[in-house]
Amino acid sequence: MNPTRLEAFSDGVLAIIITIMVLELRPPHAAEWSALRPLWPVFLSYVLSFVNLGIYWNNHHHMLHVTRHIDGAILWANLHLLFWLSLVPFTTAWMGENHFAAVPTAVYGAVLLLAAVAYFVLQRTIIRSQGPHSVLAAAVGRDRKGKVSPVLYAAAIPSAFVDPRISGALYAIVALMWLLPDQRIERVVAARGAADHPAP
Repeated sequence: MNPTRLEAFSDGVLAIIITIMVLELRPPHAAEWSALRPLWPVFLSYVLSFVNLGIYWNNHHHMLHVTRHIDGAILWANLHLLFWLSLVPFTTAWMGENHFAAVPTAVYGAVLLLAAVAYFVLQRTIIRSQGPHSVLAAAVGRDRKGKVSPVLYAAAIPSAFVDPRISGALYAIVALMWLLPDQRIERVVAARGAADHPAP
């Protein structure tokens, strides 16, 4: 299969996920500024999830950009990632509606953790398919951020039962770590392009 088809499918699913999520932002019946105050937890959880989904979309695009061919294992690994991401609207709404209560906040973290694991599995599946000397393998390297993120998510889950604000801070830290587009792939592609086409 052409990677473009897989990317188009994944983009469509992520667009639907974001659309479902934004539908949970229901306007208040009153027309005063004060009517917006009770909605801040819902809006805050939406912003956090929107940023996370944007990060996955961005990095997923870069990863597939250097993937030459798609096999069955990659298809299933990609569906595994999309499954966990499809649960983000539910956990986002549950956490926001309940003002970041302990259980919804912990479940939200569990979904983020499992999505991070699924992304790692997809990444390793592509590298195994493309070979150890592929662009993706060279770009990922030791993947420190990819290893730190699940650890922070795992710490955030029990922290929700101590103080949900700790979990919220950990979720925000992971998002900030990945907020800037991951340029490792772009750097490797540029370096290999320069090596293949040296300046006269």
